[in-house]
Amino acid sequence: MTSLTEVRRPARRVPGPGLPRRGHDPGAWFLVLPALVPVLVLSVGPLLYGVLLAFTDAQSGRTDPTRWTGTLNFQDLAHDTLFWESFRAGLVWAVGVTVPQFLLALGLALLLDQNLRLRPLARALAIIPWAMPEVVVGIMWRLVYNPDAGILNETLRDLGLGDGRDWLGSLATALPAVVVAGVWAGMPQTTVALLAGLQNTPRELHEAAAVDGAGAWRRFRTVTWPALRPVALAITALNLIWNLNSFALVYVLTGGGPGGRTRLPTLFAYEEAFRYGQFGYAAAMGCVLVAVVSILLAVFLAGRLRGGERR
Repeated sequence: MTSLTEVRRPARRVPGPGLPRRGHDPGAWFLVLPALVPVLVLSVGPLLYGVLLAFTDAQSGRTDPTRWTGTLNFQDLAHDTLFWESFRAGLVWAVGVTVPQFLLALGLALLLDQNLRLRPLARALAIIPWAMPEVVVGIMWRLVYNPDAGILNETLRDLGLGDGRDWLGSLATALPAVVVAGVWAGMPQTTVALLAGLQNTPRELHEAAAVDGAGAWRRFRTVTWPALRPVALAITALNLIWNLNSFALVYVLTGGGPGGRTRLPTLFAYEEAFRYGQFGYAAAMGCVLVAVVSILLAVFLAGRLRGGERR
């Protein structure tokens, strides 16, 4: 007689002649290689070489062989006040761009999610800054901030608000002016990500909340934001990392000036490597930046995993 355990036990599926058995297929690696090789050659390889370079005294123009110096570069970096000032400026820049970038992009995404009359055209115009190279954006904003003929100073003169000022050359306004340009340049991709999250929110939830008498703010707080939170956290973390590693836009706008006020860590490392030829020291700066970015990624992933376990 068949026992109850045998009845409940699911029958084991035996692959037939036409079904492959589960396991590691060596041939699958050949399908991954076209994507894996560029990553190894262009990303992992240079990263490892840069880490090794950070422990040497590599310099440009020297005839002596490069020597292994251990942690000497990192010890010098720990006492380099200029680098830590640039690191502070980089954090101010990253946070100062990421926060208003997200808030403005959220408002724009909510607007573009409505049934506007020219919604396709509005969405196309919203992503134009995203299609422009950072160098072009930097040149355009330099023209806007031009102290003599820039559109910003001309507008202030026409409104009787003064004769204008040198926005990029003043210690007080250089960093805020660069932040404004960074927010404008980086807002489209945040808008697109948030708009995609809004499009995936079921409309039935909004209709049910509206039937229950919920206003616009309550619907956003109880329906829209809970559905949008994973996308918002992901794009904010990515924006913070991208902005911390910014280079081209700030380099074109100010070159790190005036007085180092906008000298981000990436600019500082660039100057050490290609202006002063201190490749080992610059590589140590790069290692510090990689460590900071890795910590940010670890914190973000840990938060995502804890959030997934709660659900």
